[in-house]
Parts: sequence; C-alpha cells; structure tokens
Amino acid sequence: MEEEFLLVDPYSRTLAPAAETVIATASAQLGTCIGPELTAYQVETRTDPHTELSALAEQLYTTRLTTAQAASSHGVHLMASGAPVLAPPGPPPLMPGDRYARSSTAHGALADEEVACACHVHIGLADRGQALAVSNHLRIWLPTLTALTANSPFWTGRDTAHDSWRCITRHRWPVSGPPPLFTSLAHYEDLVATLVATQTCPDTGGIYWDIRPSHTQPTLEVRIADAQPTVDDTILLTAIIRAAATTALHQVLDDRPPPDPDPQLLRAACWRAARDGLTGTAINLTHRHLEPAHVQLRRLRDWIAPALTAHPDDAKIIDARLRQIERTGTGAQRQRTAHARRNRLEDVVDTLTAQTLTPPNSPT
Repeated sequence: MEEEFLLVDPYSRTLAPAAETVIATASAQLGTCIGPELTAYQVETRTDPHTELSALAEQLYTTRLTTAQAASSHGVHLMASGAPVLAPPGPPPLMPGDRYARSSTAHGALADEEVACACHVHIGLADRGQALAVSNHLRIWLPTLTALTANSPFWTGRDTAHDSWRCITRHRWPVSGPPPLFTSLAHYEDLVATLVATQTCPDTGGIYWDIRPSHTQPTLEVRIADAQPTVDDTILLTAIIRAAATTALHQVLDDRPPPDPDPQLLRAACWRAARDGLTGTAINLTHRHLEPAHVQLRRLRDWIAPALTAHPDDAKIIDARLRQIERTGTGAQRQRTAHARRNRLEDVVDTLTAQTLTPPNSPT
C-alpha cells in the first residue's frame, strides 16, 4: 500500500511546505516507509506486503500516527485528502531532485496543479504478463472504484462540483486515465518504450494510467483512488481490489475474454464517476445507458462474491463498511457535510485531520 498525505498549518488550515523536515523526523522510525512526493506540501508512506487485512490495518494506522507525530513536532498537521482544501497562492514549492525539476520544466502549469494525493494498492501476481491480463479485466470497474473512493470535492478554496477533483487533474497528464486493453506483454512494452522515447513522459515512472504494472515492484498497481480519509476506508478499498483481482485472475485462467468498452466511453464513465461519486448516475459500459451509481457498486460486490468465499473476514469488512458509507457517505460527501454546518472550509480541514488519525475498527 502507498498512501499520500498533505501537510497543513493548524491555524490558517492552509498547506504548509514542511515535507523535508517531517520526512527526516519520521524516517527515524519508519525508514524507507516514508518518502517525498512532487511538492513540499506532501509526503508518501508505504507498507510492507501483507496477506492479512488486520496486519495491514495495524501498520497503516501506526504509520499514519508516527507521521502525524513527526508533523506535529514541526508545527503542522497531517491530512488525508485527495486535494488541498485551502492553499497559498501561486505555484507550489517542489521537492529537491532532478526528476521533479525536469517534470516541472516539461509540464509547466500541469505540475502547478499536482498537489493531489492518492491511495495506491499493489497486488502481487506471478509476472507482468499476468498482471496485464488481470488489468484488462479490471478496467471496466475503474469508474465504480472512482465513485466509491472520491475524497476531493474542494480545491484551493472552492467547491469544484466534482466528488474527485484529483481524478480530473490527474487525467490531464499525457499518459493517464484508463489504460489501453493490451493484447500482449510485447504490446505493453512497445507502447511504453515509445512513450518514453518520444519524451511523452520522462521515464516509466511517468506512466500515470489508473492501473498499471508497477515499474519498481512485482505487482499490479491500482492507482485510481483518492487518498482515503481513514484507515477503515483504505482497508475497504484494499479488500475490494484483492477480491476483484482474484476474480479477474480466475477469468484469465479460464481464457475468458476481457470486457472491451469503447475507450472514449470508458473515459467518459471515469469523468462522470469523478463528478457524481456514489450519489449521482453512472454510465453502464455494457448497455451504454445511465443508471444510479450505487447500482454499479452493488454489481461489483456481486461480481467479487465468489472470490470472497476464501476470505470471509474480508467479506464482513466490505459489507460492514459499505453499510457505513450508506449512512455517512463517501469521503467527498463527508467533506461537504462538514462544510455545510457553518459554511467554513476550515471545518473541512479540521474534519479531515481528525479522520486521518481515527483508529481502525476490529477487522472482524
């Protein structure tokens, strides 16, 4: 797992450029499980590989708590949000490093709007070819996962009228959004090599598809989600993705062809999911019509049901957490609820910083 966080001033509630000092302090306990992101407003944490969600939840919470304590020692708070609620004017300060400088030079104002945080789930698979085959079967669910994990309705002082503005900003990049349907490992490697050779992206790390084989780990990396408000939200996402990857792998091994929706329609479905979240409508990519977003989420739950028989505790976690979301809403809905109480964006920041350190429930 990889979780990205923002750093905020506890008084003004605006972003605080304290990443270097926070990382230096937290790394004394976390080692390489914490590192930089593009801007000085962000930090990224990483977990060890896990097979049990209870152990993953424990490490996620410990890592959040340690990072927050390091942040507090430097006078700032840790916030799990896909986008900044309040931010200073002007381009963000970048972290040191040649790669970040090259990205800023190559992409200009795109880099100025990259103060966005995600939650990445890595699933271990046999090899890259198998990862691509599983990816082909998961592409059709990217809009549903976007709607479920939306947690960035506000962007630097305004309501964007989208539940996941991070998704919108991320899809502006040259190599982003839903990946192509790959016919083979050679197809993937040739396309990536061409994208790098034509300087469309600086290196393989600039392949920003919503799902991709990791360029550093032997995994399939699902990158669609906003940074999740609580550890429980992250665990829900992880449980669903593990079951979805298992379901997809079974279909691959059974030689079932992957769904192949029109690429433009798939991209449109991702946009609508980023706008409406779970409260609006979604594009049915099979029958090509609109339907309530929660209907697609229920369909995803039904699709992964056989895979959950091997992980009954995961099924309990998923169902309990989905019932909770029905009552309190997604991260985006909770942000708007916090804002509606007094019409104050500062209240949104306070809610997010409190949620970031909410202890996880028992995984059973």
